[in-house]
Amino acid sequence: IEHGVVNQHILNDSNIFSQKPDAAIQIGFKPGVTDNAAQAGLDGLKTLFPSQSIDAEVSTTMTYTFYGLPDNVDCQWLANQLHNPMIERAIISDKSSCANNQWPSLDFPEPPVNIFGKPATIDLEVEDDTLIEISEKGLLALNLEEMQTIQAHFRNPTVRATREKVGLPPMAPTDVELECLAQTWSEHCKHKIFSAKIHHVDTETGEDSYIDSLFKTHIMKPTFDIAKKVDWLLSLFHDNSGVIEWNPDWSLCIKAETHNSPSALDPFGGAMTGIVGVNRDILGTGLGARPIANTDVFCFGPPNYEGEIPEGLFHPNRVFRGVHAGVRSGGNESGIPTVNGAMVFEERYLGKPLVYCGTVGIMPRRLADGRESHDKTPSPGDVIYMVGGRVGSDGIHGATFSSLELTEESPSSAVQIGDPITQKKMVDMLLKARDDGLLQVTTDNGAGGLSSSIGEMAELTGGAKVDLSQVPLKQVGLSSWEILVSESQERMTVGVRPEECQEFEKLASLHEVEATAVGTFTDSGDFHILHGEHTVALLPIEFLHDGVPQLQLESEWIPPTNEEPSYPDVNATEMGGVLSRLLARPNIASKEWWVRSYDHEVIAQTVIKPFCGVNHDAPGDAAVIAPIHGETQGAVISCGIIPRYSDIDTYAMVAGCIDEAVRNAVCVGVDLDRMAGLDNFCWPDSVES
Repeated sequence: IEHGVVNQHILNDSNIFSQKPDAAIQIGFKPGVTDNAAQAGLDGLKTLFPSQSIDAEVSTTMTYTFYGLPDNVDCQWLANQLHNPMIERAIISDKSSCANNQWPSLDFPEPPVNIFGKPATIDLEVEDDTLIEISEKGLLALNLEEMQTIQAHFRNPTVRATREKVGLPPMAPTDVELECLAQTWSEHCKHKIFSAKIHHVDTETGEDSYIDSLFKTHIMKPTFDIAKKVDWLLSLFHDNSGVIEWNPDWSLCIKAETHNSPSALDPFGGAMTGIVGVNRDILGTGLGARPIANTDVFCFGPPNYEGEIPEGLFHPNRVFRGVHAGVRSGGNESGIPTVNGAMVFEERYLGKPLVYCGTVGIMPRRLADGRESHDKTPSPGDVIYMVGGRVGSDGIHGATFSSLELTEESPSSAVQIGDPITQKKMVDMLLKARDDGLLQVTTDNGAGGLSSSIGEMAELTGGAKVDLSQVPLKQVGLSSWEILVSESQERMTVGVRPEECQEFEKLASLHEVEATAVGTFTDSGDFHILHGEHTVALLPIEFLHDGVPQLQLESEWIPPTNEEPSYPDVNATEMGGVLSRLLARPNIASKEWWVRSYDHEVIAQTVIKPFCGVNHDAPGDAAVIAPIHGETQGAVISCGIIPRYSDIDTYAMVAGCIDEAVRNAVCVGVDLDRMAGLDNFCWPDSVES
């Protein structure tokens, strides 16, 4: 194997390779895909030659050599097992090529350069079928009613008059505006199914009822009812994570989210972006929390599955290993311990894995200037900074893609690879800025990039004005809408008072973190987006965030009919074999090797670890961490998951999950008067959205 970081092939060195290989395959990233090893090499050059301006580009490849292959071997099949065509390229040299020293050599992955042009205008004065076609072709994930709502907005005479004043086409949206609306209204961001009005019929009792938002009635309401009885719930449902008061000096927060579709397309990269992405949710909570512990729950198809794999999908064992490696790499390289989690295997996860990534964070209860750290405090006039990684074509349509069914045509641009080391530098820099009182507001660049981060924070002041020409890019020539909605990893958006910008930029430079002013917060009532001197989008904040029509759904309860299980007669002499077969089942067998691959000791705060007992080989019930060195107060992290109950009774499944999580926490000595639950639901058969 050769990890190619130079322009010469060591395959030509007869001292190393005395025998010619039967085949050689070189794998490299596609243009625009994050190459962490290459970035590390470039950083090394800059460190070695600090006085020189390094104007270089680096890419890496991996070359595999094979010996003893049969003459009829399918080298293309070998290449398919070694690379993911979504994000990587492969080139093959067969036996005759290798004999003539014709080694595989990929061209440098130079992204295409596009010439900037004015945004396209999307004519919505069309029939309903064409509206749906516009949504589907543009990967907007908008249904007919939502497209009609946008159509009606641009028919409004007041809207048209306002648009004419800023030089926009008065009667139709630009592609920038349509993409911004699609991102903001996506299921991924708006949770439209949970917010839907549901007509429900219980076929067992005959009851006919309406539920106006499951989220508001069955999740928010009972939580707020409980909040009236306690004084330690600080932030619920409106920020990047929920926040509780841990003690008078410190607050804790927790967030978990799924990264299912990206992990299905690129198990390693999808899972890594999942864990580093949820780390950023913690960093983007309030004025910034420090990620201190990771937790993850994975559900896969059976790793020993022998049936047919549908076209475009990976074998569940490959998904399992890739997801595990991605989360491990993301956590270990970020310096955040993985202390808790679970794994479930079931054949129905074959089509799409369930990948929950979660992070716990800590923040001071109050900052030195007296502000409560869980409150965002932006004002009109504050300067908007984009901090961290640059914008690229990777991550485009992340929000809308996650809201759609996985197909063979799912776009590679929605898949990314995280860079934990860059993110670690950004985390340290922003937390120092928080402690110095330089931040007024912060949030991560979620699945909609600047569109989601600035668009959401603009609600707090009543508007924002952004210039996309100021945004640092990975590659030249991205269109305006691509710059706006590209997720791209390792990026945060913050607000800084004008008089403190110089100090903020100096701090960023000290930490070797790129921070660029891209706009200002306003109270204009609009999300005003420019590209240089040209206005490319103007959307009222109220329409952007509250204009999406409520989904109308029909549901009915039909009691399942389940046959009672039948058990074979087994005599006493066979019980040993039965027990061995049971213990070999993936859901029962030990996960020790996989769990120990995670670093649960980094930052030296884990008190009760994943494995306990005299020999530290028995699975623990829950994790206990001591986030503040020198203090004896601990925090408990536990979980519960029982998907198999859902075939019989979904209510019992949820109750069982809560029961399991609480019992696990009790086993390590939790304070029952201060427990907070984080509920995550997987809905595998999404409605048309």
